[in-house]
Amino acid sequence: MARIRGVAREDASPMVRLVLRFMARGMRKMTGREAVRGSGIEPIEIWAHQPKMMSGMGKFQQAVRKGDTVDQRLKELVELKGAQMIGCEFCVDLGSQICRNSGFSDDELLALARYRSSELFSEREKLALDYAVAVMRTPVDVSDQLFARMMEEFTDEQLVELTALLTVVNLDRFNAAFGIGSAGFSEGAVCVPPNRPARDAEPVENVA
Repeated sequence: MARIRGVAREDASPMVRLVLRFMARGMRKMTGREAVRGSGIEPIEIWAHQPKMMSGMGKFQQAVRKGDTVDQRLKELVELKGAQMIGCEFCVDLGSQICRNSGFSDDELLALARYRSSELFSEREKLALDYAVAVMRTPVDVSDQLFARMMEEFTDEQLVELTALLTVVNLDRFNAAFGIGSAGFSEGAVCVPPNRPARDAEPVENVA
């Protein structure tokens, strides 16, 4: 349970109520299933305490997610890896189910923890995941060498899209700070574990 209560629909303004309804519908579409615990949109309900901030955050996320220079599979991999590193339980539960619903196998989800040694990901995907790990570290740890490799593989437009997506993922710290736990989207299925890896440590594998 989160550290504060979100705004209930019956207490929300008409605009916020519309956003909550839209987000609930979108979540069902992305995941292909209902949340097991709570509404499934708890982060939005908490953002709703500040409607203007919620609106601005939503517009930014929508603009980034409409980017189309990077293929969807790669974006979903990068986003899930970023959420894993932040340690946001809500995000890795949700992200794992979104990936599964879009065609990822359980083996691929489990392999994400040790993607470098897996044959399930292409070298291009592994490079993008290296970049995601470097961007999501605190402090950011993108070396000149890594960025040069990224420039060889991705266009400027793609680099901006990927980095903007990771900036969106960084907003998931909001969820972690408020203690928003798993909504159970991946209940009974493989789920990437939330994890804050040390600089050179490999995260462990886990099955929800």
